[in-house]
Amino acid sequence: MKQPEASIAIQTLPGVGGEDVIRIVDCVISYIRSTGLAMHVGPFETTVEGDFDTLMGIVREAQLICIREGAESVASYVKIFYNPSAGVWSIDKKISKHQE
Repeated sequence: MKQPEASIAIQTLPGVGGEDVIRIVDCVISYIRSTGLAMHVGPFETTVEGDFDTLMGIVREAQLICIREGAESVASYVKIFYNPSAGVWSIDKKISKHQE
């Protein structure tokens, strides 16, 4: 299996109040899951690995989903690690030893 060339961690914060935040974030997570890429949902961000262009498309779509779902605005915090020549370590390699 080819090693992914990039990984991102994205935290999306739709500009809505109350429980709508959770509903909209769940829509974003569902979309990310539908891409079929390796991912890990944490309490503050979701990490995804794959090719750079696909990941940047996911970042874009996450914003649009929030707006379509009723947010007037959206703030996202994105961490990107990109290494096209050597690839990046997989999510599993980085966290499996810490899983209970």
